[in-house]
Amino acid sequence: MRTEAELLNILQCIMPDEMSRPLIRGRGEGGGSRRLEASVADPGAPVVGILGTGDFSRSLARRLVASGYQVVVGSRTPKRSVALFPEEAEVTSQMEAASQADLVFVAVFPEHHSTLVELKPTLAGKTLVDVSNGLRINLDGPSNAEQLADLFPESSVVKGFNTISAWTLQMGPRDGSRQVFLCSDSSKAKSSVIQLCRRMGFIPVDMGLLSSSLEIENIPLYLFPSWRVPVLCTLSLFVFFYLYNFTRDVLQPYITAGKSVFYKMPIEIVNVTLPSVALVMFSLVYLPGLLAAFLQLWWGTKYSRFPNWLDGWLTRRKQFGLCSFLCAALHAVYSLCLPMRKSARYKLLNIAFKQVKTGVEDSWVDEEVWRMELYLSVGIMALGLLSLLAVTSLPSVANTVNWREFSFIQSSLGYCALFMATVHTLLFGWNRAFDPAQYRFHLPPTFVLVLIPALAVLLGRLALFVPCVAGRLRQIRRGWEKSRHIRFTLPEDGCRNGLEDVSHV
Repeated sequence: MRTEAELLNILQCIMPDEMSRPLIRGRGEGGGSRRLEASVADPGAPVVGILGTGDFSRSLARRLVASGYQVVVGSRTPKRSVALFPEEAEVTSQMEAASQADLVFVAVFPEHHSTLVELKPTLAGKTLVDVSNGLRINLDGPSNAEQLADLFPESSVVKGFNTISAWTLQMGPRDGSRQVFLCSDSSKAKSSVIQLCRRMGFIPVDMGLLSSSLEIENIPLYLFPSWRVPVLCTLSLFVFFYLYNFTRDVLQPYITAGKSVFYKMPIEIVNVTLPSVALVMFSLVYLPGLLAAFLQLWWGTKYSRFPNWLDGWLTRRKQFGLCSFLCAALHAVYSLCLPMRKSARYKLLNIAFKQVKTGVEDSWVDEEVWRMELYLSVGIMALGLLSLLAVTSLPSVANTVNWREFSFIQSSLGYCALFMATVHTLLFGWNRAFDPAQYRFHLPPTFVLVLIPALAVLLGRLALFVPCVAGRLRQIRRGWEKSRHIRFTLPEDGCRNGLEDVSHV
């Protein structure tokens, strides 16, 4: 039997090069520029240069190396920056990096682009990828990429990768957005960057000519542009209903009877306000679709443009629905916490003490028990359906279903959720809407107010189910126009594809 040392010597003799090569290569004595080994990257891949040594440059170099590219980084101080980059990347001067690379990423701030003018002869005929962003939204132009193109007229400038964060580049496309917006006046340069983008694992989105670079640069600077109106609407409704409930439930007893119930402000008033906001916001999700349908019936055509306010409302229905789901979920959490309060415990003790004192043995009321059981059951089903709508609105989930499945969930199940939420509110109100004592300061209970938009939406939906109305709406959405006297026969019901439904506006 051979010893372990003998076996190791035999292996070293058979494969001397592979066994003697270290797993982690040294940086060299000087710590300066290093040449790439042929086995590290794909020999057929172009050499990619990066001008700049910031966080984005380091993350980009790691992703390019992991994708099999030869990477050369240009720095003003190569010896100081060499330790920040992966071992497979070469860190050298900007002039040498520009001369070696076939495609160059310009990863310096736009105010420093003028410092690269001395590289103009070296970069002539090469592709420059501008990854810069501005400090504020620019609506007038020119963009950073257009200024770079003016600075290097003999190079082909491509705008891209500015919407991808350094974290996404470093960790890979699985942990962030996979879309990369690209534009350029050179189709050849753009095609090379598209190929590079796909090899890195991202999804390129062609935005056309370099004139679109201003729009691409503004994308990372917008702060929830589609959420502004829904969030403001949610906050406004919350403030209104909170003050309304505070006036009725806290201020009225204090003024009329001197009874202090200000302890209700943090929990009870909020818990009554949240479902009110949720139901109104949920009604606002489906109200614009009904308005659009009735406008098409009134006009007798589908080719007329909706008003701008209705057009914007239709495009923000998803955000309205998610705000409604947030309020409904918070309402469920607040409701579960109601028995944990000290005030609730004191109330239970006082009720028990009064029952013992008065000799009441059984306080069971069938009507109240049934009302509460139904109230909770319908509320849970409404929250479950609303959760399904919220999950389906996520892009990762929506991409796994086809259009008919998506519209069935968002339309049919959405109206079921609205109906359940309306019934939940009706069971909460029960017969208190007809009790004069509930109209404090002559103000109706909150549930009466929130039922108005919900019932209006449900009744409007039922009106569109009337055969004559539904048939005319189907004709309009298949191209019929009242003014042109176009006549045709609709297909049989069995031939419907499900895309003519009234809610798919």
